[in-house]
Amino acid sequence: QVQLVESGGGSVQAGGSLRLSCVASVYGYSNYCMGWFRQAPGKEREGVASISGSGVTTYYADSVKGRFTISRDNARNTLYLLMNSLEPEDTAMYYCAARSAAVCVGLRPKYFGSWGQGTQVTVSS
Repeated sequence: QVQLVESGGGSVQAGGSLRLSCVASVYGYSNYCMGWFRQAPGKEREGVASISGSGVTTYYADSVKGRFTISRDNARNTLYLLMNSLEPEDTAMYYCAARSAAVCVGLRPKYFGSWGQGTQVTVSS
């Protein structure tokens, strides 16, 4: 089981930026595909971005492509999500998640077995 702790959420105005971080307590962090998900009130949890264990392969949901950047620092067991040009529609609780394989196979919650507690992002217009 991977323990994940997110940070970096907050309240910003539309057009602003935030960087989320997620620290993983696990041996062999580079063997895990990592992902960011979000869930707004009354909506299902949706995938935002994923990154392979090596960091070479990334995938983004269409709604964030070109605005968000996922990255990881395997030496620090840390996952990042840089969010630029934020929109009110980005308001949600953001979660990081880990998959017990270095290769990511999709951005659906069912592919990820470990989850953090979440960090809230609120974007005002």
